[in-house]
Amino acid sequence: MNTKNLGQKVFSSIWDSDIHGKTGWQAKILLSLRIAYAVIRDAIDGQITLRAMSLVYTTLLSLVPLLAVSFSVLKAFGVHNQIEPMLLALLQPLGEKSIEITERIIGFVENMKAGVLGSLGLVFLLYTVVSLIQKIERAFNFIWRVKTPRSLAQRFSDYLSVVIVGPILIFTAVGITASISSATIIQQLGAIQPFGELINFSARLAPYILIIAAFTFIYILIPNTKVKVRSAVIGAITAGILWETTGWLFASFVVSSSNYTAIYSAFATLIIFMIWLYLAWLILLTGSCIAFYHQHPEYLSVQKRELKPSNRMKENIALHTMFLISKDFHEKGNGWSIDRLAQYMRMPMEIMEDIINLLVDNKLIKRTCDDTIYFQPSQSLENILLEDIFAAVRSHGEEGYLNIKQLPANDIVTGLMDELEQESKNTLNKKSMKDLLIRQNN
Repeated sequence: MNTKNLGQKVFSSIWDSDIHGKTGWQAKILLSLRIAYAVIRDAIDGQITLRAMSLVYTTLLSLVPLLAVSFSVLKAFGVHNQIEPMLLALLQPLGEKSIEITERIIGFVENMKAGVLGSLGLVFLLYTVVSLIQKIERAFNFIWRVKTPRSLAQRFSDYLSVVIVGPILIFTAVGITASISSATIIQQLGAIQPFGELINFSARLAPYILIIAAFTFIYILIPNTKVKVRSAVIGAITAGILWETTGWLFASFVVSSSNYTAIYSAFATLIIFMIWLYLAWLILLTGSCIAFYHQHPEYLSVQKRELKPSNRMKENIALHTMFLISKDFHEKGNGWSIDRLAQYMRMPMEIMEDIINLLVDNKLIKRTCDDTIYFQPSQSLENILLEDIFAAVRSHGEEGYLNIKQLPANDIVTGLMDELEQESKNTLNKKSMKDLLIRQNN
């Protein structure tokens, strides 16, 4: 058997096999292979790499303002002196150049004083930080097929937790780890076997655990959708292993990169720093991609495809959505969020977003102004006619040039379509959402 036939056989065994007919471990292996294929395919497609490169330049512009804000927060807790060791550890794969870059960044941060910047400069500083996190969110939303960004209130609360709470948690974890390592009892146990080997193994494992925990936090918080903890952890484990492995390989590359210094001279440090930033963002986005495919295996396919429901499916989803929201409003319930609707109806998020936006645009439902966006009817249930719901779905997309008025005149076809329209109206017979709720109660 030649290599080509072997490759085709392996490819066929991955995609032609029925995953539901496999046992537990076989199904997991098959799912892992499909996810690996989909992630590599997306990377080759170029969108993930393009967004990683975009984030490199945004990071270069926003890194100092971000650290300045974090520095101010940490200073209030008296742990601001720990920012340099953390940054040094983050840039460790750069070898000796990490010391130079860290010193320069810390120098820039210390020079950014609120009194010197003034009110306008401080506003610009915060804007730069928020812009960075917003761009990160857009990259993650793209991976998770989320089209609707966070509301202003959500951005304020979530971004604030990233900028303020994030550094506190990181330095608390690092501080606890350092305290445990230097504790007398731990040192005494280290001299006793097998506790010594166990402690050494735990010390080597600690960086992986901290990275995985940080990545899990990012994967759950950043995308504007509900990410399952299990999927986030699986993505974080893969990204954490890639991070540590890539860091070790990159450090070896930097050691042998004397030619780059000779060619690029003073720019060599900046170029190496940008390469590491690119790899870091690529690893982070790859982990998010793995988490997405694990949570939504329905997107796994040989070719990257966009899920497009039929018109009948759209009508069913729209009517189900209106019924659930109306019933909850009538019974004074807690409200339906888009995440809960997608989970309840077992629909992908992007399809639910399209239907929700369609209903909002046609003024059938409206968003609440709470931190978590819920939906409720935009008018009284007696005024929401069922025929308006179906008409909203059927007419969606008829705008500009794509309009039925652009079609050539044909009395026979037009007459038939009018008859179908009238039959539909006769069937619905001015029924409203309230009539539908009354029918359920009867």
